[in-house]
Amino acid sequence: MKVHKIENMKIFSDPLLKRNPLTYLVMGYCSALAVTVKMETAIVMTLTVVFVLSISSTIISSIRNLIPLKVRIIIQLSIIASLVIIADQILKAYVYDISKQLSVFVALIITNCIVMGRTEGYAMHNPPGKAFLDGLGNAFGYGIALVTIAFFRELLGSGSVYGIQVIPDWLYASGYKNAGLMVLSPGAFIILGLLVWLQNSFFLHRGSVNEQTQSTGHSHGS
Repeated sequence: MKVHKIENMKIFSDPLLKRNPLTYLVMGYCSALAVTVKMETAIVMTLTVVFVLSISSTIISSIRNLIPLKVRIIIQLSIIASLVIIADQILKAYVYDISKQLSVFVALIITNCIVMGRTEGYAMHNPPGKAFLDGLGNAFGYGIALVTIAFFRELLGSGSVYGIQVIPDWLYASGYKNAGLMVLSPGAFIILGLLVWLQNSFFLHRGSVNEQTQSTGHSHGS
């Protein structure tokens, strides 16, 4: 039972940082460039992907043994598209202004390589419980990267965080100017590149240290 819990925790936690779909697996870059100008849109996009990916993974996993292999992609797309339509209608009903800002990028979740990758690569080969945790972990991992990028882009590009001004007026009066590059796509690339570098540096360094420790232990043991 303890091993089962550890395995489930690993399924959920690995995509959050260690195998983050955006900064490690290099998937979902289009939305990272388009919806991260403000934290508000990044958070709403994250919640939408959480809804679509976790539920679609669970549904597809539940019926995986009934899906003919030749039409599995079509069935997966149909399920994902149905959930995206539901999410899009909810956004239009309750947060219409944000829905307009997200524009076509909600609809493009249907072809988001993170969603398709996890449903095809994981949900089709694992039971519903694990598929749900995998979908949830990858969606939140994507969201963590998305919100982090949005935080720095909004702070540096607009002087605000979640629409609240945090750069004081006296600093602007002293000559400070917002970095206009941050509200453009190159700004997202810069922040994203730094996140990729930080993540790889941390995990690769830690991995090499672990390997050295294990090799040293083996040499002492021999």
